[in-house]
Amino acid sequence: MAKLYFYYSTMNAGKSTSLLQSSHNYRERGMRTLVYTAKLDQRGGGKVHSRIGLTSEALHFDQGSDLYAEISGEHAGQVVSCVLLDEAQFLSRAQVEQLAVIVDRLSIPVLCYGLRTDFRGELFPGSARLLALADELSELKTICHCGRKATMVVRVGTDGAVERDGAQVEIGGNERYMSLCRRHFFEASGRRGDPQ
Repeated sequence: MAKLYFYYSTMNAGKSTSLLQSSHNYRERGMRTLVYTAKLDQRGGGKVHSRIGLTSEALHFDQGSDLYAEISGEHAGQVVSCVLLDEAQFLSRAQVEQLAVIVDRLSIPVLCYGLRTDFRGELFPGSARLLALADELSELKTICHCGRKATMVVRVGTDGAVERDGAQVEIGGNERYMSLCRRHFFEASGRRGDPQ
């Protein structure tokens, strides 16, 4: 039975690596996959690119993409065995619902990989909808500099100072973002996390 999966984590937990391995497993068995990434993030040349050097060609989605129409059209022309989406936090609520319909009506598994929260500790709209609708949730783990599990991310400026305000979406890698445990997130962001 096909399911909608959401694999979430902070930065540097291996989301893209896991996506590429999953796609490889399908393709190695002669099955067709569709790999998507956000058009917004062009750091990897529009491809899905992992930090350990693996890459794959990818289709692109943006806020105007009708994923149901695209994927069902591809599937009608040649069977699609699995859809894999990188940077799933950039999906709209409606697009997550389209992916659920793909699973339910077309019986195609959809594997989404993305961040759960932004640099302020707030859910991305796409991630919030995935947390609500996904059949399977799986946290990919990485560690904070203290060795504890990293669950949060902060954005840093060119001076190394943690930014507390700004647009929710700003593309960047290790030069702009750092994964931290909750305790160090509260300390770095100036939020104490103490009960009121």
